[in-house]
Amino acid sequence: MKNTIHLAADRGIQDHGWLKAAHSFSFGQYHDPSKVHFGLLRVLNDDIIAPGMGFGTHGHDNMEIVTIPLKGVLAHKDSLGSEGNISYGEVQVMSAGSGIRHSEYNDSSNEEVNLLQIWVFPKERNIQPRYDQMVYDLEKVNNSFLTIVSPNEGENVLWINQDAFFSLGTFDGGKKVSYTIQHPGNGAYVFIIDGKTELEGTVLKTRDAMGIYDTENLEFKFSEDSRVLIIEVPMQ
Repeated sequence: MKNTIHLAADRGIQDHGWLKAAHSFSFGQYHDPSKVHFGLLRVLNDDIIAPGMGFGTHGHDNMEIVTIPLKGVLAHKDSLGSEGNISYGEVQVMSAGSGIRHSEYNDSSNEEVNLLQIWVFPKERNIQPRYDQMVYDLEKVNNSFLTIVSPNEGENVLWINQDAFFSLGTFDGGKKVSYTIQHPGNGAYVFIIDGKTELEGTVLKTRDAMGIYDTENLEFKFSEDSRVLIIEVPMQ
């Protein structure tokens, strides 16, 4: 088993006034040559967007983009004709493929939006652009992991153009839980949304992360009520 630890305090912090961003990997004006990617995981941004503000129409190509709101309501509009809002409990996936343009705005006039935006390199390039979103009842999966993004079509999950799996879980303090790697050879980037856990002998707290590979199972010991995101990706 091999691992790399990214503490919350070591993330790249950017304060643009309307946008407060914490970057787990090099992004925009933040660059750390030791934090460019973890396997095929390229970006994990923890963004707080001020009321009524957001990202104007801009383009992407050949990237799988997953957005997970943690608080507030995010308005989305894209060149495929998709338009709507997502909030906590919903997840959005966009396969940029050969090219897509979109905008994202805080749909509230008085409440901040906090979201995780994650980029994964695609398995196939220049595919037809695609957008999808889904609602998950996260309160019903306490003390277990729920797969929310998967390369397997036909399941009750969002499809991604990569052999990658995203799983969310909420856990009570005192619980011990294991996670099994779903695709041989994948690594797992574990992001503690909030709470505190011991993972393979390392204590991780709110917004800390650990990338683990060359293993088949992960063992968690939760010392506080916690929310955890696992991003499982090919390592090459």
